[in-house]
Amino acid sequence: MNRDEAIALLKEHVKTEYTIKHCLAVGAIMKGLSQELNESSEKWEVAGILHDIDLDKCEKDYSNHGTLAMEILEDAGVDKEIMSIVKAHAPEYTKHEPKSNADFAIIASDAISGLIIACALMMPSKKLSEVTVESIAKKYKKKDFARNCNRENILYCEKIGIDRNKFYEIALKSLQVISGELGL
Repeated sequence: MNRDEAIALLKEHVKTEYTIKHCLAVGAIMKGLSQELNESSEKWEVAGILHDIDLDKCEKDYSNHGTLAMEILEDAGVDKEIMSIVKAHAPEYTKHEPKSNADFAIIASDAISGLIIACALMMPSKKLSEVTVESIAKKYKKKDFARNCNRENILYCEKIGIDRNKFYEIALKSLQVISGELGL
């Protein structure tokens, strides 16, 4: 499955514009990380795009989050490796403990995407081009900023050998590449 096919599948199952943009953001960060680590950028990006494909089905009960995604992805014939990465992003629901670099990367990417987008929305222009690694680092330390961004999950970047500041840089650059799609 390629990026365009993943986006089409995502849009079949997710109607919330915010969730679609979030999934595109996580896909972009995953692609950036895969390139840094010489991994399969297409698989990592697709996994990022599809990681929350079941959110509309979950509604407000997240106990099935990940499990419903597996049903959707299996029906669509998605690669097993991509499915495993998607499953690993929510171990608290799927009981699938992260083991691989891709597993750790998706957890970190999911968390950092919200922090960086919140940083962009605080800028006068509301553009990612104004966000800096330094501003991300400052906002990371402020627990009352973007409260829903799990800072512990951001630290999963260290499990793949990337320090926090380098991770901020990779994630920011990756999001800037798709800033037009994100409207930022």
